[in-house]
Amino acid sequence: MGADHSSKIVGTVWGLLVLNTLGSAGAQTIVPLPRSLIQMVTMGALVAAFTLALAVNLELRIRPSAYVSLLTLLLVTSVISSANLGSGFGALFRCARLALFVGTLWLLSRWWDGGLTFVRHHIRMYFAVLGSVAAGLVVSPGAALPDLYGGRLAGDLWPLTPPQIGQYAAVIIGLTVLLVLGRRTDRTSAAVVIVPSVILLALTHTRTATLGLLLGLALAIGSLILTSAAARRFFAWAVLCAAVAAVAFSSALQAWFLRGQSQENFSNLTGRAKVWDALLAAPRTTWQQLFGMGMGDKSFGGLPIDNSWLAVYHEQGLIGIALVAAIIIVLGGVALLRPPSLPRACAIFLISYCAIASYTETGLGDASPYLLHLALAASLLAAPAAATPLSTPEAPLRRISRWTRKSEVS
Repeated sequence: MGADHSSKIVGTVWGLLVLNTLGSAGAQTIVPLPRSLIQMVTMGALVAAFTLALAVNLELRIRPSAYVSLLTLLLVTSVISSANLGSGFGALFRCARLALFVGTLWLLSRWWDGGLTFVRHHIRMYFAVLGSVAAGLVVSPGAALPDLYGGRLAGDLWPLTPPQIGQYAAVIIGLTVLLVLGRRTDRTSAAVVIVPSVILLALTHTRTATLGLLLGLALAIGSLILTSAAARRFFAWAVLCAAVAAVAFSSALQAWFLRGQSQENFSNLTGRAKVWDALLAAPRTTWQQLFGMGMGDKSFGGLPIDNSWLAVYHEQGLIGIALVAAIIIVLGGVALLRPPSLPRACAIFLISYCAIASYTETGLGDASPYLLHLALAASLLAAPAAATPLSTPEAPLRRISRWTRKSEVS
């Protein structure tokens, strides 16, 4: 199989993983889509991704990865916690989904070489998802800005919630900005991605995504300041523009940030704090504290948990929290030890964004966009020297006669 053909298949596999992690719950769509149909599409995408990854890597050549190894341990913990069916048969289904997800990442690890190839796959796929959101906004603005979410942008062609859209927009904005600073893309191409993504992010009124973007970019660009003049200029201009905007548009920014909520509602994180307190106060056995209640739908008492750490504690226990913390610490530690580079900056942005978003979003304990972002970070931190080459036939050794060797010496 040729290198170009293998590269295309690997890109397709990554796109199918993106499709799988879009989820099956969200806003009302223009054309009603049964949830069973959406789940069939997303699970079909995951099965297809694993099948294609296996087909392109039949030799099962993988490279060591602390990230995927920790995910594998998290999978084992999830199976143990779900085996008693405390969360129903759906828990085993979620474990099977996570197993396919982790298995696909193992198969793709062969091509993790510290390059930016997967960054481009990531941007293209999520930009296509945002394209469907923009198309829905043009076709039916009322359905795209429903009262259900307080007028915030949602997906009305594919069911996507405002936080999802905000997350996708923030991630590709940050990665594209870094590619521009690293001179790996031209400004026109970058503007095509960044400008509409910023507009969509603003329409979602997603505070977590906005803070994650700003803080993640600040850390990523900060890692380049000592070695990149472009990064220093961008950082200086960004600080200046932020200061001017904070003074000139303070009232508008405050109104956007509060989203019409009262100070009390804002202080308890839109009701999240009440769910968190109830979850922590619920009685648990020692086994449940260690291994959790089993894989569920990231809710407690019928309400969303909206915190990755508490969701992992609820479903995979203290052992799950330790493994997720190890993932963040290991990736962050490796990033700090790497010399300054564009791939390192992109990895720092992704790790920082996921860590910040984990406070008000779930996803670090199950197959999700957040685990896919961290997988991209792991691919960027892989040592280039240890990269496994694409499958190419080895050239046979040529026998050299004694007369020929004598001739070459003379």
